[in-house]
Amino acid sequence: MAISNSIMRGADKMVLASLSMSWLPIPLVRGRGRSVSIIYSQNYTSNSNSITATDADYKKAKTKTRTRSNKEYDYEQVGVGDDSHVPVMLGEVLDVFSSSQRSICSFVDCTLGAAGHSAAIIRAHPELQLYIGMDVDPVAHDKARSRLHSLLQQPHLHSHLILSNYRHIKSVLGDLRHPLSGVDGILMDLGMSSMQVNNPERGFSVLCNGPLDMRMDPQATLKAEDILNLWPDAEVGRILREYGEESNWYLLQNKIIQARLCGGLHSTGELVDLIRNTTSRSKGGRQGWIKTATRVFQALRIAVNDELKTLEDSLYACFDCLAPGGRLAVISFHSLEDRIVKRTFLNIIESHSLDGDGGDKEGRRMEMRNIRNGSDAEETWIRQMIQGCNGTILTKRPMTPSLEEERLNCRCRSAKLRVIQKV
Repeated sequence: MAISNSIMRGADKMVLASLSMSWLPIPLVRGRGRSVSIIYSQNYTSNSNSITATDADYKKAKTKTRTRSNKEYDYEQVGVGDDSHVPVMLGEVLDVFSSSQRSICSFVDCTLGAAGHSAAIIRAHPELQLYIGMDVDPVAHDKARSRLHSLLQQPHLHSHLILSNYRHIKSVLGDLRHPLSGVDGILMDLGMSSMQVNNPERGFSVLCNGPLDMRMDPQATLKAEDILNLWPDAEVGRILREYGEESNWYLLQNKIIQARLCGGLHSTGELVDLIRNTTSRSKGGRQGWIKTATRVFQALRIAVNDELKTLEDSLYACFDCLAPGGRLAVISFHSLEDRIVKRTFLNIIESHSLDGDGGDKEGRRMEMRNIRNGSDAEETWIRQMIQGCNGTILTKRPMTPSLEEERLNCRCRSAKLRVIQKV
């Protein structure tokens, strides 16, 4: 069967027009010779001897980079209406760690927060024998301890609530009285909790005036105020450009440096005023400067907490801590995080060994096959997988919240869930 060039443009994109559902084994070659296989939940063949596609068809297919959840939103399960932080994509997370083929005897919540996800996981898995919750924020840690207190009283359940950054997951597991060979499930929710955003004293909110702090760990020394008033011009610009992906970074950099001549910036209100006065009125009015301010605040928060490097290192560490068949689920909230999760997952499954030995790439190449077999047929949330020698990415495209969840919780709009399973 001939396939037109318009279909095969791009490393792993294609347009399928006028198709019926049956087999069409099409080898896809990802960039830099990745030796992994793409596993599709549905395979297609053409009704004719050739496939043609317009530029509009190709563009439409190219922009389809996510899988929206069709999970029914459970109001009671999530706790909509109470004063607690609403966990994002809770139903989807429960699905990831629920299967009749595998039990969850050990679980680590790397980003405990208000313990919304953890509470639901503990209730859903009576077989759970070890639970570990980690958070670097003492306020979140105390709130989670209070919420989980009654759930953790089960006699067969050993629980540990650790005030620590998830980058230390290996040492936390190593310090257990009874060391594990591996963990069955690990969750990382990279989003800001409502209690952090809504507290002006933390400095995370664009709309509330407070100190320019932005530290997740109150014991850390670096604050956003230090970056804005003391760091070199070029570093300030780099942070805005790389961490905020702000197109107007150079003008903002100059305005921030000029503000130092008048005493500097010492509150979130002063920074927001600078951004508002710098942003052109032609760029969307109030929404324009709010979007710019959101990107600037994101950039500063990432720099203060070294979030991106910590995330990448922690993904490798978490995968190392998984037992065979164990799953790591990560919820990201902006493109920089999601890019790191996607790239790191691919690097993990394509490497010959976790110590970085590349090995024989040809020997590791695998054939494309239908994913619907006896072991995963019940897991309907799995659409497409990428399989390598060390593990399987269960979400080739990230899963995103349902339309109903987005309507009820606007802060979940940018959430993306990716899952990897260890071989």
